[in-house]
Amino acid sequence: MTIEELQVENQRQKEKIASLEQQLGQLLKLINGFRSERFSSSPPLPGQPTLFAVPEESVPQEEPAEEHISYSRKKKAHKGRNALPEHLPVREVVIEPEEDVTGLKKIGEEISETLEYTPASLVKRRTIRPKYAKADGDGVLIAPLPTRPIDKAIVEACLLAHILTAKYIDHLPFYRQIRMFKRDFGWEPAQSTICGWMAGCCQLLEPLYNALKQKILRSDYIQADESPIKVLDSDKKGSAHQGYQWVYHDPVQKLVLFNYRKGRGQNGPKELLAGYSGYLQCDGYTVYDKIGADPKITLAGCLVHARRKFHDALDSDKKRAQLALGLFKKMYMAERAIKEEAPDDFGKRKVLRDQKIKPLLVQIKTWIGAEQFKVLPKSPIGKAMAYFLGQYPKLEAIFGDGRIELDNNLIENAIRPMAIGRKNYLFCGSHGAAQNAAILYAFFGSCKMRGINPREWLEDTLKRIPEHSIQKLEELLPGYQTKV
Repeated sequence: MTIEELQVENQRQKEKIASLEQQLGQLLKLINGFRSERFSSSPPLPGQPTLFAVPEESVPQEEPAEEHISYSRKKKAHKGRNALPEHLPVREVVIEPEEDVTGLKKIGEEISETLEYTPASLVKRRTIRPKYAKADGDGVLIAPLPTRPIDKAIVEACLLAHILTAKYIDHLPFYRQIRMFKRDFGWEPAQSTICGWMAGCCQLLEPLYNALKQKILRSDYIQADESPIKVLDSDKKGSAHQGYQWVYHDPVQKLVLFNYRKGRGQNGPKELLAGYSGYLQCDGYTVYDKIGADPKITLAGCLVHARRKFHDALDSDKKRAQLALGLFKKMYMAERAIKEEAPDDFGKRKVLRDQKIKPLLVQIKTWIGAEQFKVLPKSPIGKAMAYFLGQYPKLEAIFGDGRIELDNNLIENAIRPMAIGRKNYLFCGSHGAAQNAAILYAFFGSCKMRGINPREWLEDTLKRIPEHSIQKLEELLPGYQTKV
C-alpha cells in the first residue's frame, strides 16, 4: 500500500475506534444506572470533596502542621413540620383526664393533629324500583334505570375510573388490581371482564377522543414525538410486535394526543397531519423532514436533542464539549429570565429571545464552522457538530414565534408515564388494545398538563357522555367541562 492509502486507512480506523468507544461508553452508562445530563462548568469549591476523588490515605502526604480555628455562626431556624391540608375531613377525639373533674373550671385545651388512613371501600349498590299496577289495568308503572357507562354491566362509573386510573396513572396492571380486590374485599373479577370494561369505556370515549384530535390539529403550533410499545400480534409468533405511540402536544392549550401506529414510518403522522398548517416542533428523525416538505408546515427543532449530542461527547473531547454545553446553559438561563419577565406576552418574549438567545445560537454555529474540520467526522464531537448544523434551520425557526418552546421536553414529560407503565404491564394484548391505551393516555396526559385530577375527570365524563350532545363534546375535554 502507498503512504496515502495507509493514511486513509489509518484515518478510517481512528474513526471506527472513536465510534465504538462512544457506543461502549453509552452502554456502560445505561447499564450502571440513570444517565444525568446536568452540566456545570464551574469547578468545585475549594476543599469540597468529589464523589470519585482518590482517598487521601492512599496518597503519601507530609504531616500537616496543627492549626486551631474558631468561629461562630447563626443557627438557621428549622421551618418545622409541613402543615396538614385544611381540606381533609376531621375526626375529633376528646380525651378527658382519668381524675374526677366535677366542679373544675376548664381553662383551655391541648390539640394534637395526626393522620389516619381509611382504606378504600367497595360498596354493593342496590337500585330498587317499585312497580305499580295502573288503575285501569293498562300495564305497569316503573321508573327507568339510570344510564350507566356500560349497559348491563355491574360496574359503575366511579369503579371504572378507579380501575383505569390505577393502571394508566399508578401503573398497576389489571392482574395486580384483581389480587388487591380479592385480598381486601373477597371479590375476584375475571381479567377478561376488566379488559372488556376497558374496551367498553374506550368505545364510549372515542368520539371525545376524535374531538380532542380535531381541537389540537386546529392549532398552528404542536410538538411531536414517538415512543415504542410492545404489542402481541396473532400473526407474529414467537415475539411481540414493535408498535409506536405517536404523541402530539399543544403547549398553548395544554392538550395531548396519543395515536397508535404499527410502525415508525411516515404513513401514520402524515395521515394524521394531513391538512395541518403551522409549526411542528420535533427532533431530527427523518420522517419529520418528509412531513415538513409540505409548504404549509414549518419544522421547528429541539435544543435539548442538539445539546444531548455534545453531552455524549464529554468523555471523548471534554474541552470542546464543555464549551458548547456552556453556551447551551447560557441560552436556558436567559430563557428562564425571559419567561419570568414575559410569562404570557409572546410578542415581547420573541423580541427578548432575538436579543439574548439567538446570538448564542449563532455563536455555536460560527464556532462549529471553525472547529468541525479539526475533529474526526465519526467521533462523538464530530457527530454532535454535524447534527447541530443539520438541524440549524429548524433551530432557527424556534425564534419565528414567541410561543415556540426551546425544546420538546414538555412532550417527553407527557410520554414518561407510558414509559413507566410499559415496564409494569410489558405489552398490549392486541393492536386494538394499544389504540385503547392511546385514548386513555391522551386524556390522562391532558389532565396532567392542565392540573386536573384524572380519576375525578374520568368518573364525571363517564357519567355524562352517554347522554351528552355530540355537537358539544368539547365541553367534556379536561379543563373545559361545564357544570351541571
